[in-house]
Amino acid sequence: METNELKFLLTLLGCANYRSPLSAKTFDSFKGKDKICRDLGDRELVDYSREIASVKILPPGQALLKLEPAQIPLVDKEHKVLEKISKASGKITPSQIKMSSLKAAEKEAILTALDERGLIEAENKITRTKAEIWLTQRGLEYLRDDYYPKGKAIISLDLLNNYLGLLRKYIHNKPAPVLTNEESPIVTIVNLTDEEMLQTIRKLDRELGSDNYLPIFHLRQKLQPSLSRDELDKVLYRLEEADQIELSTLAEPGQYTPEQVDSGISQISSGPLFFITVV
Repeated sequence: METNELKFLLTLLGCANYRSPLSAKTFDSFKGKDKICRDLGDRELVDYSREIASVKILPPGQALLKLEPAQIPLVDKEHKVLEKISKASGKITPSQIKMSSLKAAEKEAILTALDERGLIEAENKITRTKAEIWLTQRGLEYLRDDYYPKGKAIISLDLLNNYLGLLRKYIHNKPAPVLTNEESPIVTIVNLTDEEMLQTIRKLDRELGSDNYLPIFHLRQKLQPSLSRDELDKVLYRLEEADQIELSTLAEPGQYTPEQVDSGISQISSGPLFFITVV
């Protein structure tokens, strides 16, 4: 994660309900904040108010317009909007769809409905006026459980205070673990035995269907906060030396997020160890 993205998330942590207008002064120092929002939004760490930037008709929409009027499953306004989109050579903005009887909000609703039905393809962007940005639940969980800082960066004490506030809130609100007879207590034990760790890996592999090729980030998520990153790495190395598991590298990182890749065990000579296989 880039430093400006981290600062953006930590700034949101200091906002009421982790939500803020994008025009708030606290975000004035961020250059290219729209791009930061989009990039973080693509990783589901934040979300923001959206509007349709452009639309284009899809083959199902073209086919529908060829039906007899009585057979078209659209109300009159939807039909007219779809017809206007079909006459454009490519993408068209909502403002280019001229219908005096439609207000902007109603037009947006119709375009959204047509998009959801697969008749058009709508491209969204951050709203131009009164845009709002907020942390998602995934964003909170990422900062709390999955983010591992690397390298050097200058972070203000105010942003550090926002982060500490999140951790304290989590610690104070965390309920004591309650175990049933069917549940294994291994994830609540700080010092796991090797056999308990193997049981955890096998169980998690079955739950995820990873076919004895378990990505390490799933195990980290399962065992946090009981085991730190270094503690888990030591256990895995010990199991590998005992020929109870094999650790392998990731050949194609494209299908995983940068954070998931970073959850692997770093190596100097090659890519991170990423998969666990029980021997």
